[in-house]
Amino acid sequence: MITYVARTDSIEIAVQPVWLDGQSSPMEKKFAFGYYITIANNSLRDVQLLRRHWFINDANGKIQEVEGEGVIGQQPVIRPGESHSYNSYCILETFSGSMEGTYLMEWENGERFRAVIPQFLLKAAAN
Repeated sequence: MITYVARTDSIEIAVQPVWLDGQSSPMEKKFAFGYYITIANNSLRDVQLLRRHWFINDANGKIQEVEGEGVIGQQPVIRPGESHSYNSYCILETFSGSMEGTYLMEWENGERFRAVIPQFLLKAAAN
């Protein structure tokens, strides 16, 4: 499994995408992809994930923009030296695409910043 990594200051975001064959239906132009994300706090202070902002691109050039609070219903506080992991999925109409984006984060002193989510490729496996 390929891991894509981006660092913003002392926050490291690692993504592992996976093709979800069992949830896909190519004849119906439904290609499902999962992704596992780990957000590591390599700083000396707490940080909280407030919002997500995604750009989901398919092979036809269609771009879906997704923005919202937290991730999977959570706005986790990540302590120094710790990490937060979660997984989610997306559905494309094409056999390949990519995702990228940012998380709006807040340090314990109230300072906000955007942590980069690395661009990662989504590609259906051949059967």
